[in-house]
Amino acid sequence: MKQYILIIFLLLGFTGYSQKSQPQNENTPISQNAEFPGGDAAFTQEFLQMIHAYIDLKKYAVNGVFVFVFDVNIDGKAENLDVLPKVKNSEMFIDDMKFALKKVKKKWKPAIKDGKPEVSKKVIKINFTSDHFDHGD
Repeated sequence: MKQYILIIFLLLGFTGYSQKSQPQNENTPISQNAEFPGGDAAFTQEFLQMIHAYIDLKKYAVNGVFVFVFDVNIDGKAENLDVLPKVKNSEMFIDDMKFALKKVKKKWKPAIKDGKPEVSKKVIKINFTSDHFDHGD
């Protein structure tokens, strides 16, 4: 009889310390990256349209892949643009790219963290080709 009581206490003791799966909280925060309507390809296409409409690329030596790094603020606007690699007249080139970026009509859907919009970085690569090359003059 003592053995049965001991076994019952041991079994009850182990079940008290065993791991139980906790139900998922329905208010679990969801994180989401910034999104442009139609995706990154749609942004790149619209951005390129604004560049070709407003910027004279012949002033610059832009051939190859350029990386555009910018922030998407909580209002869905792109700001703080940087362009890599640097080219001849980089400051003027970046200013022109900032102008073209402001001309993009659609807004980004800002990143979400803990249920609140937040500023996030976005990196877009664009391949430029032109007949103008930088010969170091």
